[in-house]
Amino acid sequence: MKFILGTKGKMTTIFTEEGRSFAATVVYAQPAFVTQVKTTEKDGYNAVQLGAVETTEKHTNKAQIGHIKGVAGQDKGLRFFREYRERDGSLPKVEAGATVDVSSFVVGDTVTVSAVSKGKGFQGVIKRHGFHGGPRSHGQKHSERAPGSIGGSGGRAGGRVAKGMRMAGRMGSDRVTVRNLTVLQVHPKTGELVITGAIPGRPGTLVEVRGTSTK
Repeated sequence: MKFILGTKGKMTTIFTEEGRSFAATVVYAQPAFVTQVKTTEKDGYNAVQLGAVETTEKHTNKAQIGHIKGVAGQDKGLRFFREYRERDGSLPKVEAGATVDVSSFVVGDTVTVSAVSKGKGFQGVIKRHGFHGGPRSHGQKHSERAPGSIGGSGGRAGGRVAKGMRMAGRMGSDRVTVRNLTVLQVHPKTGELVITGAIPGRPGTLVEVRGTSTK
């Protein structure tokens, strides 16, 4: 199992030697630190915890500072921490304080990417759920983008609004996972991974990249 933490960069187009073009996203993944190794004997399960993106102690809480210094021996604070559990004995053998970088990935790796999608605030049913809206005909005044009936009185659900009814509300800012993406390029010197397709979030969003297999 391969994994790395990075931040989303720009999108670009990559041309292969065969002349195929792929829309791709650049992920900036500087070396991440192994801040803790969990074992079945001590913690009840096997996992590796990574810390990434160095920051000052001013922007790190005291518990995290103590955890970093005590376990990983780092002098600076870290902004992000993520844990990767063992799946079918796939965890690499690493020790606390070790570093993980993009060199563990190779071109052709199939990866799963997780990130928080863009927040869009409070949105109506047309943008949020793809409703068609009301008819554009005579007699319609302010109902073109209205949701329509929600089944309040009588009818279904015993005269109440059923749970899960699609309505206007907050949209975005959700954790989204995209599977079966492919690594197109690996640049260890600059810490860049170029991955096929679009990745959730805005530029600068924390991205988790987990390798699943190699073609």
